[in-house]
Amino acid sequence: MSAENWPLVKAILDEVLDLAPPERAIFLDAGGLKPEIRAEVDALLAFEDDAQGLMQLSAVEFAKNFIDDDESDMSGQTVGAYRIVRELGHGGMGAVYLAERTDGKFTQRVALKLLKREMNTSALRRHFEQEREILASLEHPNIARLLDAGTTEDRVPFIAMEYVDGLPIGEYCRVKNLDLNARLELFRTVCGAVDYAHQNLIVHRDLKPSNVMVTHDGVPKLLDFGISKILSKGIDDADSATITRMGLMTPSYASPEQLQKKSVTTLSDVYSLGVILFEMLSGHRPFESKENDLREIYSAVIEHEPMLPSSVIDRHTGEMTSEPYAKSVPGNVTEPVNVRHTGPTSWTLSAGSVRGDLDNIVLKAMRKEPERRYSSAGNLAEDIRRHLNGLTVTARPNTFSYRVTKFVGRNRLGVLAAAVILLAVVGGVGTTLWQARVASAERSRAEKRFNDVRKLANSYLFDVYPEIENLEGSLKAREAIVKNALEYLDSLSAEAGSDLELQAELATAYEKVGDVQEH
Repeated sequence: MSAENWPLVKAILDEVLDLAPPERAIFLDAGGLKPEIRAEVDALLAFEDDAQGLMQLSAVEFAKNFIDDDESDMSGQTVGAYRIVRELGHGGMGAVYLAERTDGKFTQRVALKLLKREMNTSALRRHFEQEREILASLEHPNIARLLDAGTTEDRVPFIAMEYVDGLPIGEYCRVKNLDLNARLELFRTVCGAVDYAHQNLIVHRDLKPSNVMVTHDGVPKLLDFGISKILSKGIDDADSATITRMGLMTPSYASPEQLQKKSVTTLSDVYSLGVILFEMLSGHRPFESKENDLREIYSAVIEHEPMLPSSVIDRHTGEMTSEPYAKSVPGNVTEPVNVRHTGPTSWTLSAGSVRGDLDNIVLKAMRKEPERRYSSAGNLAEDIRRHLNGLTVTARPNTFSYRVTKFVGRNRLGVLAAAVILLAVVGGVGTTLWQARVASAERSRAEKRFNDVRKLANSYLFDVYPEIENLEGSLKAREAIVKNALEYLDSLSAEAGSDLELQAELATAYEKVGDVQEH
């Protein structure tokens, strides 16, 4: 909350805190408040309703801790064995500082998380101690380690964590100009860290790019388990519910069930991972408001379906756009909702490289219904691995054409070689068949000529000659017939081979020629 808004918010709270809940709603609805003011008032009223037995602060006192000011500068102060260098960031319950060890035992820089003095209540101390227990139980190369813990002289708890000198994951991708595969490998590593936390019964509940820092060596580190939840039954259920109702999360990355204050499970983290991947691929958040209107963001996350990341790359350029996304109501209604561009105006990934598998992976992780998402962060990481290896992914229907496409994609050289061999074989078979057809045609023509000669020889000797042998003046014609018939018979005799029928015909024909020559 800005200091500028605080006087108005405080005045409204003073008016409505003495009213019954139904009267509060009527009063606020009639006030015509700006959406951001109304959202801040509603959040503080929700805290007031939940405060009994958990905190000793009123909503007004509590709200003072969310006002941005410079009064909390602790540079140079000593906390335990550490001297604070500068503030790294702050939130509703406390702040994180870069600090150096000063007891002389060894040189060490840490990220020192300190609960605000005003927030040092029994409920939040329990939650702060729970964060310490969570960090102590997690030993993973991609999760920032717990190094130390304690309390200040005035009993304010602190945690000393591994200091990660790097950039938020989205900024790291842009600054390093990572290609698609490098981004996916980085994201897959983050999924592995989240899956490890889940296997240890820890839900992070505030996954976002600023809580995933990447070192200059390219190692991602998961940070800030400040509002995480232990899944073991009966542990801090009331405190966990309070944290949820206080709104200590980031709406643009929170799951629909978180915003609706429903049960939060590991699948809520899967949703947030989907949002992070969406932003890493497209350079945009799937849901954002131009005016930072929390109601608009809540409505978008709960009611609307995101665009495809590839479509966002295609359609959005510049720092801010206002392309619509599809509203999930009957009739295919669309309403324009602004999408904030969080990267440079020139995006390095192409829509074509994201279209298909990656679109579907993101949308599966971000489904409204938790049971329709990936069942674990590990399964999400596995689909990323399968995509990187050219295999089919579970986010898409396993059709025959899809399987063939993926097979060809991951075996390009083998398929190309097989295609060349197949073409050679087909070409060879085709040539052989063509040659066979040519030979068959030649054989047919030869047989036809042979039969024609055979018929002609027989016709001369047995049909034509008898008709003219007794005619006057036909001697020369008869001599020509005999000569031609002998030539035909000699030709047939050379090709008779073992054809007994032809040999018999030739014998009869030669005998006929002999008879003719005797006359």
